[in-house]
Amino acid sequence: MGRRFDHLHDVEAFIASVERGSLTAAATTLGTTPSVVSRAIARLEQRLGVQLLRRTTRSLGLTDAGRLYLEQSSTAFGLIAEAERAIQGQGGEVTGSVRLSVPTTYGHYRLPAKLRTFMRRHPRVQVDLSIANRNVDLVAEGFDLAIRLGALPDSGLVARRLEDAPMCLVASPAYLKEAGTPRSLAELERHACLTFIMPSTGRVSPWILREDGRDIDWTPQAALRVSDDVLGVVSLAENGMGVCQTYDFIAAERLRRRTLVEVLPRLRGRSRPFSVIYVPHRSLSAASRALIAVLTETD
Repeated sequence: MGRRFDHLHDVEAFIASVERGSLTAAATTLGTTPSVVSRAIARLEQRLGVQLLRRTTRSLGLTDAGRLYLEQSSTAFGLIAEAERAIQGQGGEVTGSVRLSVPTTYGHYRLPAKLRTFMRRHPRVQVDLSIANRNVDLVAEGFDLAIRLGALPDSGLVARRLEDAPMCLVASPAYLKEAGTPRSLAELERHACLTFIMPSTGRVSPWILREDGRDIDWTPQAALRVSDDVLGVVSLAENGMGVCQTYDFIAAERLRRRTLVEVLPRLRGRSRPFSVIYVPHRSLSAASRALIAVLTETD
């Protein structure tokens, strides 16, 4: 009896080409060359006796037959993936892989300890980690999980709260010696404030403060604004460039070493939440479930 499904690599090439929008992008995803992908699709079309794709120099278009075949074959591949996810870890040892996206603040300061615990418990799981200050598209970019900062929009994603991280205002002793220590929010307005431009909005991230029981979202007027890497404001503050707002967990060691000191502690009292998110309609793999379990553990 011959093999019935020895053409599945060709089907995978077809699906990847449609999902990625080009043969070149599909080849990158599959770790091969565009010519190999093109030949795979041609073999599949010959096998089926129909044209699946209309190719132009700039784009790919599905025929009616191609659209039907894409729908059915994607469903079949999805069932295989769900079957694999369902049995992973059934033997007691979790295997597989997890793609995780995290912002730099969490990736550098909170995740390492959690990830060390996870890797010790589950040494056979491969973790592909992206640390960047941007909100990835979990579906389009193929991430299983992402850690996000702040209030989450009603995006249909499932969110599990990890922590509410307190914030503080800090500056270096050298800066305060030269510029003086602000005693009020009004005095803070006259200081060099180091701000961060949010990549999602292109606007300065407001400082969240609490004064006399009132929550205040205050946007400093800054001559020096940082984009892309939010940790840059902390480095600049540590080097005497001004005042910044950051998380207690980032400031803690610097405060202990006295490279930074807290400014206006009476304005503290607010925090920002971190959450781990995932797509609800996907069946989470055993590896993803295990990682969520570790991330949500309380110390």
